Amino acid sequence: MAIAQPVTRPANPRFSSGPCAKPPVFELTKLADAALGRSHRAAVGKSKLKAAIEETREILGVPADYKIGIVPASDTGAFEMAMWSLLGERPAEMVAWESFGAGWVTDVVKQLKIEANVHTAEYGEIVDMTALNYDNDVCFTWNGTTSGVRMPSGDAIPATRAGLTLCDATSAAFAMDLPWDKLDVTTFSWQKVLGGEAAHGMLILSPRAVARLESYTPAWPLPKIFRLTKGGKLIDGIFEGATINTPSMLAVEDYLLALEWARSVGGLQGLIARADANAQAVHDFCARNDWIDNLAVDPATRSNTSVCLKFTDARITDGAAFAKAVAKRLEAEGVALDIGAYRDAPAGLRIWCGGTVETADIEAMLPWLAWAFEAEISAHSQAA
Repeated sequence: MAIAQPVTRPANPRFSSGPCAKPPVFELTKLADAALGRSHRAAVGKSKLKAAIEETREILGVPADYKIGIVPASDTGAFEMAMWSLLGERPAEMVAWESFGAGWVTDVVKQLKIEANVHTAEYGEIVDMTALNYDNDVCFTWNGTTSGVRMPSGDAIPATRAGLTLCDATSAAFAMDLPWDKLDVTTFSWQKVLGGEAAHGMLILSPRAVARLESYTPAWPLPKIFRLTKGGKLIDGIFEGATINTPSMLAVEDYLLALEWARSVGGLQGLIARADANAQAVHDFCARNDWIDNLAVDPATRSNTSVCLKFTDARITDGAAFAKAVAKRLEAEGVALDIGAYRDAPAGLRIWCGGTVETADIEAMLPWLAWAFEAEISAHSQAA
């Protein structure tokens, strides 16, 4: 039986997993101090880029001897830069449990042609990280944005290891505790957890990663956009605000605003608490309704940012069409935008629960999800 439309609507219906919702305090007028029309190499540009780096360090708790750089092409560019510059000195352990991790496997095995052991798991599951050889270089995602499955901790990574660990943390940074002593390379993008603008990536290097850069030269040519060393030494300027190519100073200002807001809600721990509350509201909803469930099989690996759901009702004969119809109905009502599952993921929904989303908006949206489900089940039954 169809249920009545809910009365309350989310104040902000933006639950996209990237670009993600802006911080609740965002207004375009707050970017008025952006260094527009100025060189990013002028004093004002350099100071803002350096501030972005140092605020990132402080909020995330990145160790003082780790290097943080702003690089082009979002998280993808940052991770590609790391792989092309650092891998090849020894075999690699390639880990994938969703589409982006699978992309890194393709790059290493088919493009760079590095000797590699490939470890994969199905969507909803995770690779046994204790089974890896950490004397090789290890590439993995911390949080599978398209599967909603995350690393429960870094305990599986040994403190003493010969290889480097390369971690794609794009939907984990600013929402999860990252164990910096276990991570040699960490990348993320501004448009995820802090709702920044796209096209800029962050590259964080441990002293071990820097030592590799300065002692190893890959067998393949490196395009200018990937070069992190000159004359066998790290180009320090990249990690002090002298970017490889021209950044958007408007996007930099937007990131600084997001960092300021992050500090106002309690920094990293405040952001984690906000994401946890958002995700828990969705998990509780699934527990109350037997027609929907979390894609992540093990509760310990459930993401608190990109929460992926699957419909489990036996009456659904075409899962992909049904999920798309539910997402379309919610978008038409203006209560949930861009929550369809990723194109390569199993049929279902993906609800962004990062810290820039208000828990009240999640709680207001979920009854609409129940309404849309019942409406589509009714339509499905009538068509049959």
